[in-house]
Amino acid sequence: MMRKVTTALVLVLSGPALAEPLVIAALGDSLTQGYGLPAEDGFVPQLQNWLDQNGADVTVINAGVSGDTTAGGLARVAWTMTPEVDGMIVTLGGNDLLRGIDPAVSRANLDGIMKAAQDAEVEVLLVGMTAPGNFGPDYKTAFDSIYPDLAAQYDASLMGSFFDGLSDNGETPDLAQARGFFQADGVHPNAQGVTRIVDALGPKVLTLIDQINENE
Repeated sequence: MMRKVTTALVLVLSGPALAEPLVIAALGDSLTQGYGLPAEDGFVPQLQNWLDQNGADVTVINAGVSGDTTAGGLARVAWTMTPEVDGMIVTLGGNDLLRGIDPAVSRANLDGIMKAAQDAEVEVLLVGMTAPGNFGPDYKTAFDSIYPDLAAQYDASLMGSFFDGLSDNGETPDLAQARGFFQADGVHPNAQGVTRIVDALGPKVLTLIDQINENE
């Protein structure tokens, strides 16, 4: 609360001025960072362009770090939420899956991120991941439930999966069938894939912006 009050007091004391654009930090891993793509084709630049074209007065900050796990995100969330940050898009968990990390550990880390955002009065759009079946049904059930559970607990916006835009029905796609939207590594989307991901995620970000404005 003090952070928001201080910011508001500075604006009042500085006199009339044009409203500053909202600032949203995209906290994530290589999917957010734009691994393997020219800068302009990465997730954050494409999302920024989408928001600009849809009339949103917002600046998106790329806080993606390749290779980051949920633990890495938790370790840097406090300094990611600088005073000018109004909202956060959290896209973490893919590297936890690649390493087979216990879902209970991933849940605890993401819970810590959500708690830090709540304490700082920063609105969150939580972007989910879905576990592959090769870890077994218990692992998949435990991991997949993390994101809807935390979104409900913290009253946050939720995108079911980062990759939902790659399917034709808006649900998590069969990644084998969506291969044409990925780079050669089969893990990171290509520029066309990012475009589809942004088209699906963009409306969720507009909802996040509405939530930020309602709570200003």
